[in-house]
Amino acid sequence: MLQLDYKSGVPICEQIVNGFIRLKALGVLNGGDQLPSVRSLAIKLSVNPNTIQKAYAILESDGVIYSVKGKGSYMAEGSSSDLAVIKKAKENFKQAVTSANQLGLTNLELKELVDEVLKEEAE
Repeated sequence: MLQLDYKSGVPICEQIVNGFIRLKALGVLNGGDQLPSVRSLAIKLSVNPNTIQKAYAILESDGVIYSVKGKGSYMAEGSSSDLAVIKKAKENFKQAVTSANQLGLTNLELKELVDEVLKEEAE
């Protein structure tokens, strides 16, 4: 389900948030699907439960999940969760473009790279 990279430099909480958004975008998780409890996910990923709780709070504030007292957390349905997925994808893309530009790729090289990736995805 979720895999963490402890050496990536990306905070664990952010990896968890991105992981659930990715699972939603890929259709692995759908609206109404129940998420693992904070405690069980913390044990499975070997992280502090507070980290999981923080990730769930971020996901809930972004409209990706919702919580029911005493029942757990669930993937949200509808356009608000879809918009959150799109928003996160745009943020990640902007970060990647900025990083590539800072490393010396020109605007033309970036555009060619995007075209190449889109062409590969279409095939």
